[in-house]
Parts: sequence; structure tokens; C-alpha cells
Amino acid sequence: MNITFVEAAAAPSEGVLILAVQSESVFGAITQRYDTASDGALRRVVDSSRFSGKRDETLEAAVTVEGVARAVVLVGLGETDKLDARAWEEIGGALAAHLTTTGNTTAVLAIDTPDDAPVTGGLALAHLALGMRLRGYVYDRYRTIRDDDDPTRLDRLTVVTDDVGGATSAWYDLDAVAGGVELARDLFNQPANDLYPISFVEQIGPLAELGIDIEAHGPDYLAEQGMGAMLAVASGSSHEPRLLILRWSGADDPDAAPLCFIGKGLTFDCGGISIKPAKGMEEMKGDMAGGGAVVGALQALAARNARVNAVGIVGLVENMAGSRAYRPGDVLTSKAGWTIEVFNTDAEGRLVLLDLLAYAVERFEPAAMIDLATLTYDIMAGLGLVYTGMYTTSDELAADLDAASAASGEKLWRMPMDQEYEDNLGSDIADLRQIAEPGDYADAAHAAHLLQRFARGRPWAHLDIAGKELAYDDKPLCPKGGTGVGVRLLDAFARIREDSGDPGR
Repeated sequence: MNITFVEAAAAPSEGVLILAVQSESVFGAITQRYDTASDGALRRVVDSSRFSGKRDETLEAAVTVEGVARAVVLVGLGETDKLDARAWEEIGGALAAHLTTTGNTTAVLAIDTPDDAPVTGGLALAHLALGMRLRGYVYDRYRTIRDDDDPTRLDRLTVVTDDVGGATSAWYDLDAVAGGVELARDLFNQPANDLYPISFVEQIGPLAELGIDIEAHGPDYLAEQGMGAMLAVASGSSHEPRLLILRWSGADDPDAAPLCFIGKGLTFDCGGISIKPAKGMEEMKGDMAGGGAVVGALQALAARNARVNAVGIVGLVENMAGSRAYRPGDVLTSKAGWTIEVFNTDAEGRLVLLDLLAYAVERFEPAAMIDLATLTYDIMAGLGLVYTGMYTTSDELAADLDAASAASGEKLWRMPMDQEYEDNLGSDIADLRQIAEPGDYADAAHAAHLLQRFARGRPWAHLDIAGKELAYDDKPLCPKGGTGVGVRLLDAFARIREDSGDPGR
């Protein structure tokens, strides 16, 4: 979606016209001006409908404005004192949801931002535009037959404002973040026959044009590095694994310790020999959502020229049940040198992540590490499809992530870590168990404790995003499908560290 901000005199006359109505059918100055130009047609339309200006309400009508027939969409703002950034985004989402059903491809938005709103002016309109872009996302790469009710992509949005400078400045950062979310969604929505470790690397190649350094290493390098756990997970597939490393150096000191974002990149997960049930297995093409979030976040940081050093590490693997697949009962040697007894080949994500964590500590000595993974059904049982589970031993890191959650709207809930969970990870024949005994309880917590060992005392957080990576129906800022969860959160976290001037705090 091409989004521009212009003064009223430069507004195009073509495209659907979007106006706003406040709670109890109150017209602001701009809407009132258009109502006068239409000889009261807008007021008559509102008065003859159930539309009352409640937040996110929409109403479409054809009216004649100064002798020109135009399609007009009215959107409700609701109570103006509640119009914070998130509310503006959701209003934009409601507009986009409406417009994708109408066939309109261009629109002009002319909306009053009330003075008593918590967020107003150009900043408000930039957040509204962000909501339109996120909710207006359409993934139709594989559609060759079009139905009349297929969603329409809004190609061009012109936003009218007397604060063009403020809106454009705010949009610079929000546009970068939106692009990162869209990239993560695009990767998630692809089927596994097109997205596998090597093709994943190929598809993100254009990120180099933003100044991101890209490395991709295959099995030989993994073996040299002693990453036996990740190699084991990959052993049953005909698709070779890849260790993907993205580096953005935006801090004033290029040698400053980086923030490190680590993503699980299972491009497909059948469960290996501990095979998953057939029902719902098609969703396992999205077991790379953590990796997609990391890639999307690095793109966002580079696109907005963030003043931080950041490293993204993604373990790209396909977990299949081939003749060379690893087995329950196997003992693996990890990057850290510790041995791990395998009990379930479908608990593969933690094996990939622990090697990535050990690699990150050794090579980059990061200021902080955050890993993201669709890791456990257990976290879904506890938090459903709403909150991401956050595990960390650092109160300071938890506080910054909570602040990033509030800023981004991506919800986190801090989960407990306790020595008694740690005590359940002892193996009779190896250094560690892959899953705890008994394995039916608190799997998310036990997985987090396993990973924590490989962080080797560095500030670290584990985000279990299972259930949040996929929208099963339309959401205010996301249509059904991949959500791109994690991108906005990581960008907001990086911004907090960026603004503090101390990424290692």
C-alpha cells in the first residue's frame, strides 16, 4: 500500500473519500465542511441509519459533493478521550477491513483528530495509516482463480493533514515496522514445498540492500561448530539445514555489544519419528514464525536506520521422519559440549534453540538475547491465543520487554522460573534430558529452563509465541493467516534500548 500525507489543496479528487464521525453522530470540522458541500447529504445518510459514530463503525454511501458524485466511507471514532495510538490503529484496521470488501483500490482520508484525544495530529494519522496497512494485508500469491468476494488490496491511500511534517516523520518509523511485519507474514504464509531452509535464505537476500550483512552456513559449518543438536533435528530431511545470521550495525560504536534476536526456523515440522497427528499438521509450515519475526525485525531496524547494533540468528531446519532421522533414546552433543538424551523428536525446537544460544554467546557476546519460538502446546493451554509466554531470569530485561509490549500492543505474560523445574532435567545416561520427567506437566517451563542453561548467564529471555503466530479468523490488525507476531515487539524493545543509550542495561 502506497501511503502519502498531503495538505488539503493537494488531495486527489478520485478514490473513495473517508471521513470521521465522533460518538453520538457528532461531525468534526472536516466532515461538517463536506456535509455542507453536499447540501446536508451526509447528515441525512447518518440520521437514516443505525450508524452513530461508535468506534470502528463504518458506513458507506454515494453522495454528491459540489456537483461530483463520490463514494464516501464514514468511520466512527467513538469517545475522543480514548483515542490513543492503539485506538487509531484499530480504527484504521476497521477501515481496511471494510475497503477490502468493496473493490476500491484508492482512497483519500480526511479526518479530524480531536484536540482532547491522547494522540492527535500527524502522529494519530500515522498510526491510523499503520492500522490500515496491517489489516489491509492480502496474501494471494497462489490464487489463480478469483472470486467476486475475494479481498481487494488497497493500492494507494492519500492522507489529508495540516501536519504533513509530523505525519511524515512518524510514518518513517511506522512504515519500516509495517514492512517487517509484512515480510514475516509472507514467509509464514508460504507452503513448505516453496519455503525450506535454502529457499528461505534466498528470499531474504534483498535485505542486504538495506545494509544488513547476511551469512548462511550449511551442515559442514554446523559440524565444525559442534552444533550436534540442530544437525540431529535436520537429519531426517532431504533439505539441508542453514544457520542464518543477519547483522545490523547502527550504533555510534560499531563494536558495541549487540542485541541478539534468535528465532526457531522449522520450515516444516512433522514431529519426526514421534510423528504428529494428521489433523492440523498443515499448520506446521508455520513453525518458522520465530525465525520470521527475527528477520522481519532486522528489516525494520535497518529500514528506519535504528541506532543499535543487532544480530538476528535463525536456525533453519525441516524436521522429518526419514530413514536417517534422529530417534527417541539418542544422545546428542550440543554446541556447549553438554550431552542431551532425546525422549521425543517432536520436542525439536528447544534442541535447535539451545545450539543457537550457545553459538550466540560464544561468537557475539551479546548485551542481551531474546529467543522466539512456536515451542509448546503447553503455553497455549495456559495463555490461549492471546498472550505470549515470557521466561527470563532478568528483572531488568523483563521490565523492558513489558514496556515494549505496551508500546507495540503485542501482549506478554511473565511466567515463573524455579529451581524445582531445573531439577527435573537430569538424565540417567547424559548431562541433560530433552524434556522433563514427568513430561506431561509444565513443558513450557521445563523447555525454558533447558534453554536458560545455554544462555550461560547472559541477560536472556525466551518468548513462547505458540498460538500467537496464526490468526484463525480476522483480527483488528490482521486478516486470517500469519500474524507476524514478534516484529513490533522486538522493534519496540530495540527502540527502548536505543533511546536509553545503553543497550546492555
